Amino acid sequence: MIKINYKILIVLAIVFWTVACTPLKKEVKQIKPNIILILADDAGYADFGFMGSDEIPTPHLDNLAKDGIIFTDAHVSATVCSPSRAGLLTGRYQQQFGHECNIPPHNLGMDITEVTIGDVMKSAGYKTAVFGKWHLGESAPFHPNKRGFDEFWGFLEGHRSYFYGSDNDIPGNPHEIQHNGKHVKFDGYLTDELGNRTIEFITKNRKNPFFIFLSFNAVHTPMQARKDVLDKFKDHPRKELAAMTWSMDEAVGKVVARLKAEGLYKNTLIFFLSDNGGAANNQSSCLPLKGWKGNKFEGGHRVPYLVVWPEKLEGGKRYDELTSALDIFATSMAAAGITETSGKPLDGVNLIPHLTGDNSSAPHNQLFWRKEGMAATRENNWKLIRLDNYGYRLYNLEDDLGETLDHSIENKEQFNKMVQSLEHWESNLTEPWWREAKDWNQVTFEIHKALMENREPNYKSPEEMKSYLNQ
Repeated sequence: MIKINYKILIVLAIVFWTVACTPLKKEVKQIKPNIILILADDAGYADFGFMGSDEIPTPHLDNLAKDGIIFTDAHVSATVCSPSRAGLLTGRYQQQFGHECNIPPHNLGMDITEVTIGDVMKSAGYKTAVFGKWHLGESAPFHPNKRGFDEFWGFLEGHRSYFYGSDNDIPGNPHEIQHNGKHVKFDGYLTDELGNRTIEFITKNRKNPFFIFLSFNAVHTPMQARKDVLDKFKDHPRKELAAMTWSMDEAVGKVVARLKAEGLYKNTLIFFLSDNGGAANNQSSCLPLKGWKGNKFEGGHRVPYLVVWPEKLEGGKRYDELTSALDIFATSMAAAGITETSGKPLDGVNLIPHLTGDNSSAPHNQLFWRKEGMAATRENNWKLIRLDNYGYRLYNLEDDLGETLDHSIENKEQFNKMVQSLEHWESNLTEPWWREAKDWNQVTFEIHKALMENREPNYKSPEEMKSYLNQ
């Protein structure tokens, strides 16, 4: 007969009961989310599959969109690269601190009294990194490592070759590739390398919450792509753009695959957008919008925009309300549980309650834009554009997304209201710390005037202007 040791049974029963009644820790839900901000450069509104394009394949971004929310009325705060990035990384209208135009070379940069999203995330215990284009200042005080980012692998200026070995890669050139201030070489194609560096950072920091700014220079000029990808699109009418977009899409796909392999994907908040509208010189398309990079029509600042956070946000949806890239700062803070920036008031809002349905109102009723003599404002579906020394146009985007019909006379009350709103917003701005080149201002004036008159501009660049004026 087997003797039963009741004391041992009682002890075992207590142990099993304790284990059974202790709730399992849900590690993913208890830790802060990782956050990745992916920025394309000069990408057109209509040049991604998830935005409706059937011309340029973007399979990885399209798959990502199935897990996320596609924004159809999302805007950046500027229509050119540097001021758009200044607004994005501070969550504030950049005109408030004089960052209205693209930064000229040398010793100028984004106001060092402004708190960046890198500063805030780093203070909250995040590992922070920038991979790619910076374009917010070349000298030491403006360097990414001084603006809240632990790691920087990329270039400081606005554009460069996609391959190593050009004049860009002379040590000390602001277009050079550097790693935390030191010149580095790279093999292959830069878009691929930016993806690879991001993957290395994710692997290294998989046990820490991280904030990554993956800042592609694709699809900004020069129009350069890998030969094998160009061959894939050899019969495409926009083969260079298609090839460059394909490589960027591949890089995003590899980053997402690594997140999944590390078990991090569900609790990673991902933003994907372009820094401004497609450019006139890179084969991009902003249709059905009017305008492109550099002007205040919708094609200049309404951008492809995708937000993904599988842990918190239901995917496979579209969001049609008015939103801004300024919201990325506030949304990231809220996701990370940060309540204080230690900086100046933000102009963006936390999108999460709007996307979960807890807040049914639009994130914004009004947005503003200005670069020297060109300004605009949106109020719900109304759009006002002002060109100094020429005049105004008022459009109703609900009925006229292409901005062709002027309502400024027949809707005088709405017109006056929006003029006053724009002027009130401008009254709180700082004078630009630097100005755009005179020839580009002349070109931009002609483009705005032509688009307001519903005609093709006589020229779209200083070179074209010189040729036109010399006819």
